[in-house]
Amino acid sequence: MKLSSKAKDLLDRINRKTTKLGDLRILAKDIKKDHELAMELWSAGEYLPRQLAILIMDKKFLSQEFIDKLDKDIRTHTPEERNQLIDWLMANQLSKDKKTVALMAAWENSPSVLQRRIFWYYQGRLRWVGQTPPSNTEYLLSAIERSIEQEKPEVQWAMNFTAAQIGIFQPEFRSRCIALGERTGLYRDEVVHKGCTPNYLPELIAIQVAKLKK
Repeated sequence: MKLSSKAKDLLDRINRKTTKLGDLRILAKDIKKDHELAMELWSAGEYLPRQLAILIMDKKFLSQEFIDKLDKDIRTHTPEERNQLIDWLMANQLSKDKKTVALMAAWENSPSVLQRRIFWYYQGRLRWVGQTPPSNTEYLLSAIERSIEQEKPEVQWAMNFTAAQIGIFQPEFRSRCIALGERTGLYRDEVVHKGCTPNYLPELIAIQVAKLKK
């Protein structure tokens, strides 16, 4: 793709070593919505330009076919970048429109690992402070109990996240979520940096519930 002068200028300004996510948000605030520019930045194939592209793309173009193309491109990145990009897409675009929320709701059994991850990550995000949990908790928890151990690591993390949110914010399911973590042992031996919250469900739920009580 031939790049416009504006796209070239932005690519020159974005530096992997010094540019932070906050810097990208400032750039996006100035640019606002510009889907053509977003696609130019996306075509560069680099991590940070693609994050900026996600911020300025037009959600009216986010059909399943278009998302599948983004998904395919994202899979060319390292595992860490891959997860960051698809989560960024969910948080900044897919969760903002009823049409794309409906698409995410259909991804539980998607052949795409990244789209399955987003199905579960979005369900967990619906269970934060101040939000009334959807009525599908029993179904979700049963599905997690049945299949989390067979899932890909990217999806396991998101399923574990959802189980944690259920255990934290829906006390009637808390013991069941803790038991799930004890049974599977997922993240039990994970090394956690000082100040970070562990992903092991019994510890994670206990820490976050204690914070809620303060």
